[in-house]
Amino acid sequence: MKAIVYHGPRDIRVDDVPDPTCGERELLVEVDACAVCGTDLKTFHHGNPRIVPPLTMGHEFTGRVARAGAKAVGGFAPGDRIVMATSISCGKCFYCRRGWTNLCVSLAPMGFTYPGGMAERVVIPAQALENGHVVRTPPDMPAEHAALAEPVSCAVNSIGQCDLDEGATVLVLGGGPLGLMNACVARAMGAGKIMLSEIGPPRLAQAQGFEIDVLVNPAKEDLVERVLAETDGLGADAAIVAAPAAQPQEQAVHLVRKRGTVVLFASLPKDNCTLQMDSRAIHYGELRVIGTSDSTARHVEQAIALLASGRVPAGKLATHVLPLDEIHGAFELMKSGEALRVVVRP
Repeated sequence: MKAIVYHGPRDIRVDDVPDPTCGERELLVEVDACAVCGTDLKTFHHGNPRIVPPLTMGHEFTGRVARAGAKAVGGFAPGDRIVMATSISCGKCFYCRRGWTNLCVSLAPMGFTYPGGMAERVVIPAQALENGHVVRTPPDMPAEHAALAEPVSCAVNSIGQCDLDEGATVLVLGGGPLGLMNACVARAMGAGKIMLSEIGPPRLAQAQGFEIDVLVNPAKEDLVERVLAETDGLGADAAIVAAPAAQPQEQAVHLVRKRGTVVLFASLPKDNCTLQMDSRAIHYGELRVIGTSDSTARHVEQAIALLASGRVPAGKLATHVLPLDEIHGAFELMKSGEALRVVVRP
């Protein structure tokens, strides 16, 4: 079968690989679509120490069950449409026992540990089934929409941890794909006013197509002043930092009201991850500064519901659909900023 295989930095190939074998506790899935993540682009350019090459890439995939092993749990049958919470948990550690499977001490993600979904077929490991990582999708849901369930589920996690009141004001810093997904999920979860900060003209132009109330370019106006002006001098109820840069993470504590929430959604490079935050703003404002990472199957289920209902506009987020063997074209679209999410199809 055809697959996108990681061989090393700047060495990702369209290979013919053997068809995967489905064990008695596993599922064999015919892949319908796989979205290309920013992590995939970084892996192409810089490599990824978590991947032992050669390995099939892709963790944002959807497909149809072709075969269910005789002892596979979950009651899945041929023809079922599925997605995954693709970072597979151990099911036994401190975090897994509390339902925080995204924080498992030994996560094993599809496309990093196990062969992923940028292929014609993929095997879902027994551990994923036994720990509840496989989620059904509606049979009439377009595949390129279902492929967005994994990234949208990460936004469901971050927005869910903000404990928003109905009509809340949410500020998103960073207008890339995940920033826009956070904005869409915040709106769907009841936010009354969405503000988005972004300095890149292409991203600002893309954001105009979404239901965002206030777009701010902090290169052209003072972000703190604008946020205060839009919130009667209080600040936003929550700020989601979806930009992988220190400056917006540090500034965020000045953009929320007292008892507001700052979510560090985007990560910083491992060798340059130290912040300088105003501890007095945090202390006297009784602020919550939290991080969110990945998602659980529960978040994926919520993401599917939001996408299927149209409350999160999948058609606007999946801007390009390409054949599997045009993966390098997908990377170029992402690198240029022309695309939000590129979906590849076998």
